[in-house]
Amino acid sequence: MEKEKDKEPKAPAEYTFINRELSWLAFNYRVLQEAKDKTVPLLERIKFMAIFSSNLDEYFKVRVATLKRLINLKKKTRKKLNDDPTDTLDQVLKEVHRQQEEFGEVFREGILADLREHDIHLLTENDLNKEQEEWVQDYFRETLEPLLLPIILDETDTHLFLQDQMVYIGVKMWDPTEDNCKAVRFAMLEVPTKKHGGRFVKLPTVDGQRHVMFIDDVIRFCLPLMFPNYKSFVAHAAKVSRDAELDIEEEVSGSLMAKIQSSLKKRETGYPARLLYDPETPQELLDMLKAHTGITDDELVEGSKYHNFRDFFGFPDFNLPDLKYTPQPVLLHPQLEQEPSLLAAMQGKDYLVHYPYQSFDYVLRLFEEAANDPKVTAISATLYRVAAKSKVAKALAKAAKNGKLVTVVVELRARFDEESNIYWAGKLQKAGANVIFGVPDLKVHSKLGLITRNEKGRLVNYAYLSTGNYNEDTSTIYADHALFTSDKRLTKDVEQVFNFFIDRQPDKKFGHLLMAPLNMRQGFTKLVDQEIKNAKKGLPASMILKMNALQDERMIKKLYAASQAGVKIQLLVRGICCLVPGVEGMSENIQVRSIVDRYLEHARVYIFHNNGDEQLYIASADWMTRNLNRRVEVAFPIYQPDLAAEIRHIIELQLSDDTKTRSVDNDYIKPPSPTHVRSQYATYEYLSQMAQADVAPKADTAAKAETTSKAGAVAKKEKKK
Repeated sequence: MEKEKDKEPKAPAEYTFINRELSWLAFNYRVLQEAKDKTVPLLERIKFMAIFSSNLDEYFKVRVATLKRLINLKKKTRKKLNDDPTDTLDQVLKEVHRQQEEFGEVFREGILADLREHDIHLLTENDLNKEQEEWVQDYFRETLEPLLLPIILDETDTHLFLQDQMVYIGVKMWDPTEDNCKAVRFAMLEVPTKKHGGRFVKLPTVDGQRHVMFIDDVIRFCLPLMFPNYKSFVAHAAKVSRDAELDIEEEVSGSLMAKIQSSLKKRETGYPARLLYDPETPQELLDMLKAHTGITDDELVEGSKYHNFRDFFGFPDFNLPDLKYTPQPVLLHPQLEQEPSLLAAMQGKDYLVHYPYQSFDYVLRLFEEAANDPKVTAISATLYRVAAKSKVAKALAKAAKNGKLVTVVVELRARFDEESNIYWAGKLQKAGANVIFGVPDLKVHSKLGLITRNEKGRLVNYAYLSTGNYNEDTSTIYADHALFTSDKRLTKDVEQVFNFFIDRQPDKKFGHLLMAPLNMRQGFTKLVDQEIKNAKKGLPASMILKMNALQDERMIKKLYAASQAGVKIQLLVRGICCLVPGVEGMSENIQVRSIVDRYLEHARVYIFHNNGDEQLYIASADWMTRNLNRRVEVAFPIYQPDLAAEIRHIIELQLSDDTKTRSVDNDYIKPPSPTHVRSQYATYEYLSQMAQADVAPKADTAAKAETTSKAGAVAKKEKKK
């Protein structure tokens, strides 16, 4: 495995980097920008509000919790860190507060106002007319009250445990007719979102006016029914986000599954990373809450009246399709759709499938076919995040029951998917599959499949390599590329990866794949170095690199060195980007773009000019230290010219995007002569043309121009909505 002391590129003494935590917050702000964008359909804007909130919850559970851990380290240890965690945390909380303020403004002045324009009214407990009051009270008695269990807070030392990510309502109640209001009591109520089946209640529609309420507000309105001995109430929401980092030694001796299960239980009782509270909460109620939970002022974060905006994923759509994105019917692959046997089709050529534009069913077909094919002797796969009712996992279990040698590498440390992976690991073991629980000190993040078939006494391998997970659910919203191949150059290397999982020996040699942590960093470094050499010789030199995150300082320094040598570098980075572009003498030849749109850009693509003999890789790995050093990742070349042209064309559309592209400063990029390219729509149109033509066209200039024109028309249609 690679040694950490490899030589770093020489460069100026002062390197400039963007703080990782602040860069992530900048990414989440791009999500909020989509919620603000009036050209985005209203119900989709509400979903972006939910995504923003969900992202921020996870950020506090993982990143903020980690910063607090670092702050608790000894001073000598903290001095070794690149950034002072105390200073970083201060900046983070300040930026979070700014974004939360804007979030509230977007919701109140944007979303709610636009809902009213479409005759949708999100009512509070103070907005009900007499008929609605009676309806809400009846609904409360019949549906909500049986789900509520109030906890009375008094002056005793009784400990109150608030569950992670659950919304609670703190109540102060009293009878003003009592002398000096002595009969003041405090209570806590858990908002029963899961038990209720959602956070919202639809009220009867009257004269075309649609009404909906938070169940929080239904509870607030009906507090007198719950506490009949009191006459005055104030009720405010609170929510705890707990530390979600698993304290597990990353080794597999003993029962790793038992350790994961134990750690999952601890996660629910983890250290509170924040207590989000309504700033209107009376101080005495907040003090009572702190006293009973042990939460201190350090964990307090101001929120708003409502928490858990991720619950807006379940906001009623009232059967109003015009308030959503225009549906994009899933596209069929022009060649694979005509093939009765995918394995037979793969004997002659490679195929690329692009999710979510094209169907994920080809993956399911491949593994189903392999499970039923009597000539298939073995199937291997890596599972990182699978669907709750994974058809891929079911096909693998079926193959094992059919007597095939099935080896499945299940990553139990896939954050927030551990329970699902534990479930499928157990199912696969019961079916007779050989289940491997990761690799010591490494997280298995690669997305690979290998099928071995006995053909006339000769074993032939078929491989599936992807930038995305074996997950039919996320395949409808994550933009990824997947390769179906029987190319011996690639299948031999994939076999070596699975051998590594079995024997865990780092002596594997790869002629074509780049595998972290064995040779990926060195491979990418060599490719960048070649561009630097070419630039110094006066030859054309350029790179186009697309990834989810760019954080590794050594690779960033290498890119800075390439820029100084004259290499032209175009970066497409959706999330974290610690590289600072456009700095004279350091990065003036580097441009960074970020696309946030209808689908989550998830594919990683690395293109190197190589003096005209272009080398193109797609990968599961970002350029983060964790991906290159502490994960099993795979980058694989696209050798077939027509498939390389497909990827290249899609990347060119993304580089031409002037609708959903931002700079690292979150400014929208508008070229001098706007072509109105919305790359995700242009990609769909491009692949649609391929499906209709039943042939994979070359990505030439004429095809690009035609695709761009049609995609622009589709984007304009969305804007008019």
